[in-house]
Amino acid sequence: MIRVLHSVSNMDRAGIETMLMNYYRHMDHEKVQFDFLCNKTKPGAYDEEIKQMGGHIFHTPGLNPAKYPHYLKYMKKLFGKYSQYKIVEAHNGALGVYALYAAKKNKIPVRIFHAHGASITKDWKWPIKIFCRSRLKYNINHKFTCGIEAARCYFGNKVVENKDYEFIPNAIEVERFLYNEEIRNRIRLEYHLQDKKVIGHVGRFMAQKNHTFLIDIFAEYYKNHKDTKLVLLGDGELMPKMKEKVQTLGIEDAVLFVGNVGNANEWYQAFDAFVLPSVWEGLPVVGVEAQAADLPCVFSDNITREIGLTDKVSFVSTSDKKQWVGCLEKALKDQTRKNNYEVITKNRYNIVEEAKKLQERYIELYRENI
Repeated sequence: MIRVLHSVSNMDRAGIETMLMNYYRHMDHEKVQFDFLCNKTKPGAYDEEIKQMGGHIFHTPGLNPAKYPHYLKYMKKLFGKYSQYKIVEAHNGALGVYALYAAKKNKIPVRIFHAHGASITKDWKWPIKIFCRSRLKYNINHKFTCGIEAARCYFGNKVVENKDYEFIPNAIEVERFLYNEEIRNRIRLEYHLQDKKVIGHVGRFMAQKNHTFLIDIFAEYYKNHKDTKLVLLGDGELMPKMKEKVQTLGIEDAVLFVGNVGNANEWYQAFDAFVLPSVWEGLPVVGVEAQAADLPCVFSDNITREIGLTDKVSFVSTSDKKQWVGCLEKALKDQTRKNNYEVITKNRYNIVEEAKKLQERYIELYRENI
């Protein structure tokens, strides 16, 4: 059995983590097992499922530069105890170089950086992240990416031009997200949404997802469309602030905060349109899920056009609130829904097909290095 060690933040419900779980569930665990190197001590929503499938979860001292010597000491001890590791794959953005450098230092032969984001957030860690990105090429020997723009961000234009990377799609369990009217009616009845046009969003409450802009747009739209409801799935540090904003705007009765749930696939059925005004993304899993449910989607133009799999997708600048309102009006007029299985599968987002390919790639990399 091959064990692949994935460096992550923690295994909570979020885009990268959900993508990893989609692949993990569809691996033959007698051939390939996933273990997770978590850099936060907070327990994750997927922890118990991981353990049930035979995976291990390790907690490092964290990616704080001040703790770097402690991190390296921890990794040396980990690799000494678990000598079976031949593959380490980092998903932490530029800070993933921590795990990859430690892997190189401890002679782990396969070191993969998996690019997920199409830009690097300009926060107080930005200079550190830029430095870490510059060190990636010295510590990796395989480049995975969810899309071209993510590859460009982390590997550079030359790598993209030469196609010197491997595309690992953010694949999903397509059948779970296909439009189902019975599920739609059940969710809408349970939450008293039968007579509402529902605008949905799925994402962690963090600056990247741009909830404050989304709430402003909805407030503007709601002025002339009292039959609409904004439904927000997810959790995060900015949720209290967003709840306060909704109350300040006087639209608390029109906004539903659902929180972190395990049935997001059912909520897509209940939505009438899907919005994603993110400041940046790589290639968002939620965008694939929404299109599998055949929802009209309004994305910010910060999101790569690669995500546009159907003709129901619009890309709008976050500097143009009026255009967002107009796109929402148009999206909510289109209430036809069809089965999008073939569209999603043809574009390589069917996890049943893609997990087989990734499993074989891990086996190939392992055999080349034993």
